[in-house]
Amino acid sequence: MRRLPNALFFVLLAILATGLVGGLGARTTIETLGRAFNDSRFVSLPWIVLPVIGLLERHGLKERAAAIIGRMQGATTGRLLLAYLAFRQLSAALGLVSIAGQAQTVRPILAPMAEAASGSDDPAIRETIRAHAAAADNIGLFFGEDIFLAIASILLIRAFLADNGIALEPIALSVRAIPTAILAFVIHGARLLWLDRKLKR
Repeated sequence: MRRLPNALFFVLLAILATGLVGGLGARTTIETLGRAFNDSRFVSLPWIVLPVIGLLERHGLKERAAAIIGRMQGATTGRLLLAYLAFRQLSAALGLVSIAGQAQTVRPILAPMAEAASGSDDPAIRETIRAHAAAADNIGLFFGEDIFLAIASILLIRAFLADNGIALEPIALSVRAIPTAILAFVIHGARLLWLDRKLKR
C-alpha cells in the first residue's frame, strides 16, 4: 500500500513559504507560529491531556474501568453505550464538544467497560464492541453539535445559505437540527439495543 505524504510537513512548508514571500524572514515566521500555538490554549491542551491519559493507562485505567462495570448489576454493553450516546449528544448540544472523545474517553474508558459488560473474550466480538463504542461517540458528537449556536458547522451553513440568498439566523438552524438529532439517537440507540440481543445469542 502506498504511503500518503505527511500533511503536517506540507502545512509547515506552506507557512514558511508564505512568511518568506511576505518578507517576515524564517525566524519571525517561526516565532509568529509559536506565539499563535501558545496563545491558543485549546491547541496546547492535548499536549497536556494525552500524556496524562497514557500515564493512567499504564497504571491500570482500562482494568479499573472494566472492574467497575463488572460489579454493576444489570449493566449491558448496549445500555452502557446508549447512556454514553445520550451524554455525548447532550454535552455537544451545549457546546462541550471537547469534554469527551475517541482518545480521551472511548479507547481508555468506554471500550474496556463495554467489553467487560459483554463478558466475552472472543476477539471478533471485542472488535465489534469497540467499533460500536467509537460509533456512539461519533454519532453523538456529529448530531449533537449542530444544535449549539456558535459551532463552526452552523456558521458555515449560515454563510453558505446567505451567499445563495437565504437569510437564516443561527437559532433557526439550531432548532431545525433538533429533529435530526432525535432521529439519530433513536436509530443508533436501537442499533445498540440490538447489539445486546446479538451478544446474548
